[in-house]
Amino acid sequence: MIRTLFARALPALSLLLLLPLAAEAQQQRPVASPRDTTTMNLAGATVFVDYGRPFARGRKIVGGLVPLGQVWRTGANQATTLVTSSDLRIGDVDVPKGTYTLYTVPAADRWLLVVNRQTGQWGTEYDQARDLARIPMQVTSLGSPVEQFTITLAPGQNGRGELSMAWENTRASVPVEVKAGAQAGHAGHTGH
Repeated sequence: MIRTLFARALPALSLLLLLPLAAEAQQQRPVASPRDTTTMNLAGATVFVDYGRPFARGRKIVGGLVPLGQVWRTGANQATTLVTSSDLRIGDVDVPKGTYTLYTVPAADRWLLVVNRQTGQWGTEYDQARDLARIPMQVTSLGSPVEQFTITLAPGQNGRGELSMAWENTRASVPVEVKAGAQAGHAGHTGH
């Protein structure tokens, strides 16, 4: 009788012992598109971007996974968010301090950076009516491929900096500067 009870309980006991191992394995599994941030302090202003970083994993990226001539979510999962504590000039466009979503429209020879007023949405929920601007970006080819999508904010000289994006063999960039006379402060939401 004890042997029968033990034989019946053994599968349940084994399962109980394996559950913590399965949970630990799930926790250690790498995230397909982890979130990341980049921050730049520029002439007293803080500029911040939060985005998803997908991996290429052998896929064709520009012109494949990232279609040419169409709005792309610029990362993965949640929408890519730009927050600025001061009024900026991105490319040739004035961007008031606040919170925005960034999209891009990739093309073979140039990209457009889309600064959109809608915030807090999933990356594929794009409302063109909420666009603040579409800003031309300079595109260059990279000598070696970038496996994981990367956005960089890099301060330069004289209160100017750069926002750049790199993935596969492509890098797109645009100059960023604090708008003349702008006062840095707390960035607020521009609307959902």
